[in-house]
Amino acid sequence: MSTNGTATRGPRAGDELPPLTVPITRTLIVAGAIASRDYQDVHHDAELAREKGSPDIFMNILTTNGLVGRYITDHFGPGAVLRRVAIRLGAPNHPGDTMTLTGTVTEVDGDTAVVRVVGANGLGHHVTGTVTVALPGEAVA
Repeated sequence: MSTNGTATRGPRAGDELPPLTVPITRTLIVAGAIASRDYQDVHHDAELAREKGSPDIFMNILTTNGLVGRYITDHFGPGAVLRRVAIRLGAPNHPGDTMTLTGTVTEVDGDTAVVRVVGANGLGHHVTGTVTVALPGEAVA
């Protein structure tokens, strides 16, 4: 039972997670690169990024990985444990764009679910992949 007395159910294959919209700011890109100790100039120096063929700085994969993890744990709760994250980058995330994360549960086996995740921005799919998550007890009741 949920806290309001209604029956709850665990996730089922085909369930869609609500979207998460993430504004892509220069601060987010730089802070994520610093936090993950990725000091490549393309993640913090717009002039050098342009010299290397990019229109601006762009987000690193570790920041994207963290945002995907946040998306899953925000949905399933603080007791959820990420068991496997397999992602692939596509279109870069540049400052001023917005990334919208969406997810679909593709498998459920006991207390484990697999979620297909897509993060799209104005250029296309920034990230695609799957996350295997161990669910807290109440999520599968």
